[in-house]
Amino acid sequence: MSNRAVRSLLVCAALALAIDVPAQQPAQPGPPPAPPFGTPITVEQAQKAVDAAVAEAKKINVSMAIAIVEPSGDLVYFRKMNGAPYSAIALSQGKAVTSARYRRPTKFFYDQIEGGHPFFQTFPGIIAAPGGLPLVVDGKLIGAIGISGGNGDQDTQVATAAVGAMK
Repeated sequence: MSNRAVRSLLVCAALALAIDVPAQQPAQPGPPPAPPFGTPITVEQAQKAVDAAVAEAKKINVSMAIAIVEPSGDLVYFRKMNGAPYSAIALSQGKAVTSARYRRPTKFFYDQIEGGHPFFQTFPGIIAAPGGLPLVVDGKLIGAIGISGGNGDQDTQVATAAVGAMK
């Protein structure tokens, strides 16, 4: 066998190995698919969610601002409890908008930035603080809630109570 034939066989074998190796690597799981859009949240549904949020906030003795938006991020309902900080007004609305437009909890962005992925800060309109949750009914996004006034865990606890009222 000539040198040229041996080199050709070696190149073919190397190419075959190079092609097979990546195919043997397990695929990295991606994020779960975002829910499809449903009919936007009604004022009645929003009131029910906000009432549940206020009840939970009172239970933990923290005054909060609560915003409900449609999937587009447009405000549907807002309530500020007596004593809630003024900064909570814009933060609750920003969290709701972020959660609706990106169809995920705002804590996702907080965790990603904390985990060393600062490129999420370049996303337009991101509020990377816990307290924003999508509102999903029958597997479809109908809006989102944003809560502000407590710490991140308290904001998420109150938002979770509101989400539970939607079921």
